[in-house]
Parts: sequence; structure tokens; C-alpha cells
Amino acid sequence: MSHIKIKKIDSHFESVVSVIRESYLTVAEEFKITKENGSSNPAFIELEHLHEMNKKGIEMYGAFVDSSCIGFVALENAENGLYYLEKLAVLPSQRHHGYGLQLIDFVFNRVKRLGGKEISIGIINENTILKEWYLDYGFKEIEIKRFEHLPFTVCLLRKNV
Repeated sequence: MSHIKIKKIDSHFESVVSVIRESYLTVAEEFKITKENGSSNPAFIELEHLHEMNKKGIEMYGAFVDSSCIGFVALENAENGLYYLEKLAVLPSQRHHGYGLQLIDFVFNRVKRLGGKEISIGIINENTILKEWYLDYGFKEIEIKRFEHLPFTVCLLRKNV
């Protein structure tokens, strides 16, 4: 497994917006998510959204191999020691090298240092491969939700830090 360098991103969001879009586009295509039926999907993220996340205090990190950004993850402090892991992304050409695992390990270590107790994530419930990946990591399924405006169900997962 090659190692990545994980760096905080709090400006120059142009370097990561395309990584997020490209990473999520494969999922959007597989589950027939379009801008019309799932505009909040990260496959359609706009630069302004990252600026808004930054203003809200959401921590954002890029994963780099050499000087190329190949991945992304965001971390939001929710309440009472709960953190949301958001937009975990690895470019399709860089998958299956352990980079996603390194990003999630980084997030857990960061939350531990911040005194957090739990990490939560919402994923497409029908994405069984991704769901198994999170379950294998130790996440537990909390709830399956149906949102009228989305063409899939959402699985909420949590794991203690």
C-alpha cells in the first residue's frame, strides 16, 4: 500500500472540486443520479459549495500522491461529540490502493484528537460494495431513510471513535 500525504484544504478549492466530481460520477452513473433527481450528490458539486462548507467550519482534507490530489474527505462537528464524515472520495484511477482506508483512518485519528466520540456517515443504501466496506471497518447501520426527492434510499452508519 502506497502512502498518501493528507493536507488541510482551506483555500484553492479548485484543486479538489474536480477530484470530488470525478470520484462521485461513477456512482452517479451506476445509480442513475442526475442533476435533476439528485443535485446534492457530490458528482455535481460546485466550487461555491466548498466555500460554504469552509465558512461553516467544516474541515476539508486533500489526499496527495506526489503533488497530485487523488482524494478528499470532509469532517463536520455535529454536536455532543458526534462528527459527520462527508464526501470521502478517491479518484477512480486511484482506487484499490488503500487510499480510502488511509483517509478514513486519518479522520478517526483527527476526531479522537478533537475529543469526539462517534462518526456518522450517510451513503446510498443500494451501494452494497461501499456499504460492506464501511461495515467491515466497524460502522454499524443505524437507519435506512427514504427521501422523496432522491432516487435511492440512504443508509446512516455510525462508529464509535
